[in-house]
Amino acid sequence: MAIARVLVVDDDAAVRRMLVDYLGAHDYAVDVAANGTELRQYFERQTPDVVLLDVGLPGEDGLSLARYLRERYAVGIIMVTGADGVVDRVVGLEMGADDYIAKPFDPRELRARLKSVLRRLRTDGGTPAEPAARTLPRMGRCSLDVDARRLFGSDGVEVPITAMEFELLKTFLEHPNKALTRDQLLTLTRNRSWEPFDRSIDIRIARLRRKVEVDPDNPVAIQTIRGAGYMFVPPTN
Repeated sequence: MAIARVLVVDDDAAVRRMLVDYLGAHDYAVDVAANGTELRQYFERQTPDVVLLDVGLPGEDGLSLARYLRERYAVGIIMVTGADGVVDRVVGLEMGADDYIAKPFDPRELRARLKSVLRRLRTDGGTPAEPAARTLPRMGRCSLDVDARRLFGSDGVEVPITAMEFELLKTFLEHPNKALTRDQLLTLTRNRSWEPFDRSIDIRIARLRRKVEVDPDNPVAIQTIRGAGYMFVPPTN
């Protein structure tokens, strides 16, 4: 039985063949697409666990496709960028990608990142409870269902979050009123493989603030502690 289903989206046939062979040898079920049109057609038939998405696709690029997928599907997204594509990595994370890897990459590193994304995506199983079924901890204007890994707005409507965004919210919930450095957040969310220069945590926090804060420009729930990091402040009423 396959560990997980991965869709490789890359216009380079040699890369597609290499990943089919390598990941297939490690018990992944691997499908391929060469461009955005093939990706959309694929998703009309089924949804994989993770999409390995090249930024530099012809036609509709990987960044636009990442936004398209994040708005519609609960799927892991790993962006593949150029070696010097720092801007692409930042934008990819802002679009909702779960992780990134730069070309040329070692397939072993890719497999490690795949395992990390899958670990964050997976739940204990069962049917997610609706937010009204029990009292959920509040985070800003939202409530977090830790068991179901779901975020709900004050109106009860689910707010889409990525696996990494959930891990950050869960970490903040477990450490209320405590300033956490970026290094601590990386450690607590098990993402030490991220490179520190790209300020991944800052990008994620900005995305989360747009979801949980009443006024993201003046955050109350997730506060910046100058010289220390970030702190979650639970609502008092």
